[in-house]
Amino acid sequence: MENNKNNDIKITVRDFGFFYGNSKVLTDINMDISRNAITAIIGPSGCGKSTLLRAFNKMNELMAASSIEGEVRIDGTDIYKDNIDVVDLRRKIGMVFQRPNPFPKTIYENIVYGPKLHGRYTKNELDQIVEDSLKKAALWEEVKNKLNKPALDLSGGQQQRLCIARVLAVNSEVILMDEPASALDPISTLKIEDLMDELKSNYTIIIVTHNMQQAARVSDKTAFLLMEKTGEPAILIEYDNTDRIFTNPSDKRTENYITGRFG
Repeated sequence: MENNKNNDIKITVRDFGFFYGNSKVLTDINMDISRNAITAIIGPSGCGKSTLLRAFNKMNELMAASSIEGEVRIDGTDIYKDNIDVVDLRRKIGMVFQRPNPFPKTIYENIVYGPKLHGRYTKNELDQIVEDSLKKAALWEEVKNKLNKPALDLSGGQQQRLCIARVLAVNSEVILMDEPASALDPISTLKIEDLMDELKSNYTIIIVTHNMQQAARVSDKTAFLLMEKTGEPAILIEYDNTDRIFTNPSDKRTENYITGRFG
């Protein structure tokens, strides 16, 4: 992908709208998402947060009758108009879902599955990928002696870190996280948050969360989406540095949401 003129920006969204069939669910979304930072997307249930997140790796295209307007550029390349290899795109822009979804395979096989799909590696190279990925996901010390055990035997928090390691194993550049800690206990949640903070020096992270405290703790920038009336598309009310969003938002609707007056 070509270099963006502004090297600090990883993803550029311009006049973006999304349709399910004839129903428009997002409209006029404009954002510049910084590289090597954490961006949180917040808003009430049903306001299109996950839809926007999935627009960044075209996962919405897996649903029938979906369409878009506007642009999503990653490193300057429009992923909806330019000739993009979707498999390669989803390697570069990995996804971690709300509930951990390890494959019903061993821990080792979970990690090497992606690399084997995308290239040829020796056994030693695969061993190194497994170790490096698990270390980056802060899981190596916990599982290094049971790599051939079923991944499904791990705790929920360990499974989620394994899913993050699986994304890292294919050299992703962007990590999309859709409520990654909502199914986890507080201790596991803290580990995921600490991990995100460590990873952002090398990755661009975008997280959807309902948890205002989590957004305030982990993110550098926050986007607030809102569907003002039932049946209308959601809009981007405000997008700014997280500190400003949570201490001095420029829009009264943002203040009302983060203080719990609705949503």
